[in-house]
Amino acid sequence: MISTQAREDAQLLWDFQQMHHELRPCSVAVGLGSHDLGVADTAVELYRRGLMPVVVFTGATSPTTRERMPRGEAAHYRERALELGVPDSVILVEPHARNTGENIRFSRALIEGAAIEASSVLLISKPYEERRVYATARKLWPEVEIVSASTPMTFDDYVESIGDARKVIDMLVGSLQRLLIYPGQGFMISLPVPDVVKAAFDRLRDAGFTSRLAAENGDPSP
Repeated sequence: MISTQAREDAQLLWDFQQMHHELRPCSVAVGLGSHDLGVADTAVELYRRGLMPVVVFTGATSPTTRERMPRGEAAHYRERALELGVPDSVILVEPHARNTGENIRFSRALIEGAAIEASSVLLISKPYEERRVYATARKLWPEVEIVSASTPMTFDDYVESIGDARKVIDMLVGSLQRLLIYPGQGFMISLPVPDVVKAAFDRLRDAGFTSRLAAENGDPSP
């Protein structure tokens, strides 16, 4: 059972992660692989709206996706998009990335290798990782304009879709921690984090929502 305080703190972290960018047409979209097929669904919706001519799906597998997506996250995203009517000719697959930094770096290399002129990139991620993905892209791909997007949904709706409130809060805590520690390790730019959000993070961490925390030093984790 999740306490009222934990629920309120999780909502603060959820709201903070939303970038609230105004969506507009971009040169290319990148859908970052994860356990959440909603990323692929949102990419399909945005393609149908004419917001990008090409979409890259990026991602290998991780401990949380290996059973659900045995062929790799990017491959399953592609299959989903094809099922929903997106032409195969507008989909690029990057099947090797195992963390957010690799998602960006490998997708950039794939796009450049395909001779796609990218002045703007629509980054499609899970709702609770918009800010983390944005900060990573601004570090690793600074010359393009970044527009952040995710499936529009509330925290409660996302918890219901996953079916495990503790797991979702653990992921929120892990994502916020990376915003705090990864700039110092050179993995992303530094973005301001309000004190009220830091306090919520501290309370959740101290309450034991720690399964998705990263090591304080070392390679970036998913």
